[in-house]
Amino acid sequence: MKVLVSDRLSEQGIEILKKAGDIGVEVKTGLTAEQLIAEIPKYDGLIIRSATKVTANIIEVAKNLKVIGRAGIGVDNVDVDAASRKGIVVMNTPEGNIITTAEHAIAMMLSLARKIPQANASVKGKKWERGFMGIEVYNKTLGIIGLGRIGSIVASRAKGLSMNVIASDPFISKERASNLGVEVVELSELFRRSDFISIHTPKTSETTYLIGEKEFAMMKKGVRIINCARGGIINEKALYKAIKDKIVAGAALDVFEKEPVSPDNPLLELDEVICTPHLGASTDEAQENVAIDVAEQIVDFFKKGQIRNAVNVPSISAELLSKIQPYLTLGEKLGSFHAQLIEGGVKEIMVKYSGDIVNLSVKPITISIIKGFLQIFVGEGVNMVNAPFIAKERGIEVVETTTSELHDFASLVSVTVKTEKEERLIEGTIFGKNDPRIVRIDEYWVEASPSGNMLLFSNIDTPGVIGKIGTMLGSDNINIAGMQLGRNKPRGNAVSIVNVDSPIPDETLSKIRAMSNIIYAKMIRL
Repeated sequence: MKVLVSDRLSEQGIEILKKAGDIGVEVKTGLTAEQLIAEIPKYDGLIIRSATKVTANIIEVAKNLKVIGRAGIGVDNVDVDAASRKGIVVMNTPEGNIITTAEHAIAMMLSLARKIPQANASVKGKKWERGFMGIEVYNKTLGIIGLGRIGSIVASRAKGLSMNVIASDPFISKERASNLGVEVVELSELFRRSDFISIHTPKTSETTYLIGEKEFAMMKKGVRIINCARGGIINEKALYKAIKDKIVAGAALDVFEKEPVSPDNPLLELDEVICTPHLGASTDEAQENVAIDVAEQIVDFFKKGQIRNAVNVPSISAELLSKIQPYLTLGEKLGSFHAQLIEGGVKEIMVKYSGDIVNLSVKPITISIIKGFLQIFVGEGVNMVNAPFIAKERGIEVVETTTSELHDFASLVSVTVKTEKEERLIEGTIFGKNDPRIVRIDEYWVEASPSGNMLLFSNIDTPGVIGKIGTMLGSDNINIAGMQLGRNKPRGNAVSIVNVDSPIPDETLSKIRAMSNIIYAKMIRL
């Protein structure tokens, strides 16, 4: 495996890659887009920071690339959708610089409150001006937008400064917020009550221009705003106007809509604005941490198949992988079986988990089902990363449900596929530690090992059908390895799964389908 490091990375991270043994690492920084396009086809892995822009054009030619590792949190310099469609895992390192970024936000808030940058510039300008009147943060209200890892640390530090902390985050529970000593409020209330507002939410389509002219109009006059998250969450034109209108007393910005920030940006003209050039993660400790984290994640990915901190596929730790691996195998086989059974354009795949399995992370299992299903139609290009995207592009809705209710098995995976013509159900479980079994097809209970070449047929339950099929297979030199039968009632309908040692030719399959009392016959290859 070959890994390209295209941005500056701490030597500790490089050493981890070199010591991995069978991973070759090359460091080539400062590449232009054209140079990266020429280089990238040779590599299986790519490690970046914020300088390298991994565009769709670069991803398109990355024929061997399997993983992109970002030393840091933000991945807005990576076309994640393009990577996902290509089946490339995109990882970040969210833990390595959270303290550094939170401390930077606190430092920016205090600098803003006491006008430290302006006073520093004045003294260094050979002046002795003492008119830089600031405000205390003691007993002031800090509104935090986004109470995740960084926002939580900012809240903790602010509580240490005896600030009143409120937060808006639709994904945080009131119990978690209460444990942090934080009151959760609606965003509009946060705007009305806050003396300081600190932003700690990722930039998404929902948070782009989260704060604009309408939101500034809701704010307390004299509010101060800190943004060490991502540029574009605040509408900069609206911020400029709010400062000019005396609604906002000051802003501390580490990030901008366009970086590097344009010298013509009008915010740079305002004394009320203090800024740094995206330094939130710029400490020696943070850079070592993220370098070590991304290197270890890349090594674990290639050597153990372990996925950690991925932004486009569920992360699977080594411990979780050992527990769900049998179900990943089962899921892929259930999906593949379904794809070879159903007829008509697929509209929906419904996956239901019952019993003990609900205590595990089932999302990767659902993806394995989708992967197995789509591989029949799309081919080997489908993997755990791009399977959900391909399903969505094909208009296939995927529904996942869980219930702890026990049936006849300790754990059960039920997969129902709806098409324009029909709806079919297959259920499976694990026998022992890692032995997958199909236990139900539609209304028929069976116990079949999903492997190799399988003849699946349904018939009216009359004497002689199975014997005739066995004779037909024998006459065509097809050896039967095993057989499972299920029926709804005597003389009703039945289903059979016959494991055979070799594929059944189309000619033989046509003869089986032409037999009286045969409802359908399918050749399944797993």
